[in-house]
Amino acid sequence: MTSAQQPVPPRPTSRDVARAAGVSQATVSLVLGDKWHGRVSQATAQRVRECAGELGYRPNLAARSLRLGRTRTALLVVPALTNEFFARVYTGAAAVAAEHGFGVVLYPSPDGTGPARDPFASAQAALDGVIASSMASDALGALHGAELPLVMLDSDPAGPEAAAHVNLDIADGMRQVTEHLLSLGHRRFVHVASAVDTWTFAVRAQALHDALRDVPDAAVRTVRASLDVRAGHEATARALAAPGPRPTAVICDDDVLAAGACKAVRRIGLRVPDDISVTGFDDLALATAVEPELTTVQLPAEQVGERGMAALLAVLDGRPAERGSLPVRLVERGSTAPPPAVAARS
Repeated sequence: MTSAQQPVPPRPTSRDVARAAGVSQATVSLVLGDKWHGRVSQATAQRVRECAGELGYRPNLAARSLRLGRTRTALLVVPALTNEFFARVYTGAAAVAAEHGFGVVLYPSPDGTGPARDPFASAQAALDGVIASSMASDALGALHGAELPLVMLDSDPAGPEAAAHVNLDIADGMRQVTEHLLSLGHRRFVHVASAVDTWTFAVRAQALHDALRDVPDAAVRTVRASLDVRAGHEATARALAAPGPRPTAVICDDDVLAAGACKAVRRIGLRVPDDISVTGFDDLALATAVEPELTTVQLPAEQVGERGMAALLAVLDGRPAERGSLPVRLVERGSTAPPPAVAARS
């Protein structure tokens, strides 16, 4: 018999793993299904995983899904694939999902924020649950009635529609921005606010006004813009051309708007930060691509995805999801400095 005619060795089974590890098949199922915590010792779980690896055992997920009534698939709904932040959210969610034998289907709203068509003929039959950004909330209309567990990202924690929420401490991020600018001596501000009506942007605006409430000589003017560079440029240009004392700092709801704001400052012959400081929010790659580099708020996007997937797994298992907002931090770069009058005195 030639080597090409040799029979293929049988695929290892959970019974083989159980025999090699000296445990029952039920224990193998608990460990490889990540249900062992509190039921099996850590040493035993490690031995089972090592034996499974040595034998080349892989669970039959199709059979397991039929048995449990699960597809082991989650849907991640985001505003747009072109947004770097949500690409990183997906990376985090997919990493946690893979550790638990789940897959993640990424589904963007067709126009970035508007309603989406039903991604599946029967969402309930094709999915175990949904993780969705509040910026893509309209896209969830197609899934209404599917009775799927829903985890909302960056959304109102008081919202009743979700089984769990995963939020960033957005308010603290805006407080850090405002306190940084105040400490430099700025008192006249423009807020280039996102025109997208969502909880996360409402929180930024409220936190900014709260931080300035007790500063008697501070003034802020708000202009709204869609989330693109051109809109940020046009909104900032309008604000800088308005009558009255010129603002010394432009606070933007995200880095894309801040890139537009920097362009607007340069177009009128002024310099960032010598004449006007500009801040962003998100810490996208764009923040270090512009010159000067942006002072901005760094958001842990991958951790958002990780926490979102972990929350969905907890809901599916009947466990409470982890609570508490993820911390954010201000990254000071070259786009902020004392206003001209303060700089001249120092």
